[in-house]
Amino acid sequence: MRRFPLAAAAAAFLFALLPLAAATSGGKAKAKAPAAPPAPPNITALMSKGGCKAFASLVEASPDALSTFRSAVEGGVTAFCPADAALRPFMPSYRNLSADGRASLLLFHAVPVYYTLAGLKASNGPMNTLATDGSSRNYNFTVQNVGDQVSIRTEASGAAAARVRATVYDRDPVAIYAVDAVLEPVELFDPAGAPAPAPAPAADAPRASGRRARHRPRHVADAPGPAADDDAAPADQRKNAKKNAAPGAPCPRWLAAVAVAAAAALV
Repeated sequence: MRRFPLAAAAAAFLFALLPLAAATSGGKAKAKAPAAPPAPPNITALMSKGGCKAFASLVEASPDALSTFRSAVEGGVTAFCPADAALRPFMPSYRNLSADGRASLLLFHAVPVYYTLAGLKASNGPMNTLATDGSSRNYNFTVQNVGDQVSIRTEASGAAAARVRATVYDRDPVAIYAVDAVLEPVELFDPAGAPAPAPAPAADAPRASGRRARHRPRHVADAPGPAADDDAAPADQRKNAKKNAAPGAPCPRWLAAVAVAAAAALV
């Protein structure tokens, strides 16, 4: 019976502390801090892991291309990175481009829209690329599908279309696909199958001279050579001799007659 008053007193003391604790905390439980948003994916690092290490290195070495790729990640982007084996033989042509041309070529390998592989297969036709933004030129390529194969064509590549070989990364808003060829924009390279320019005419070959040269063999054939007189018939030789005789020259027959008459007179 003596413990009951002690227990009652302890309970009363605890109830008295509850309002004090509620006042100290404001009567509300502390809210948890919101979780930090995930960092945007590193697009060049993903390319490197997917077999496009050389292409990723070129993007990182171009300040304009790198900043544009990073900005496009936030709004959605689909990149087509050439595999290392496809990029290697193209490097001499890449080095011949200016700094602006290199950046445009790299940005030509991405579109500012997120596409799944199924979305690409359903999208036949031209597409704007990251190189189109801020440029006065088109920088477009054409997506064509034959069965399950996704191909990308440009006017500079002609029939040699680049084909999607593997999915490197696909998580909204970023998709990266490995292709087996470099995408060449016609704005930087000549169209495929363009005819070669005709050679300019030679400046030192005047037209009149060329005409005489073409007819010269006929004139040479018609004109008699120096040996023609030696092969002439005897009648022709006598005829020519009479023509060439000087006027007033004595006739051989008349001289013979005079000689006979002189001999008769002496007898």
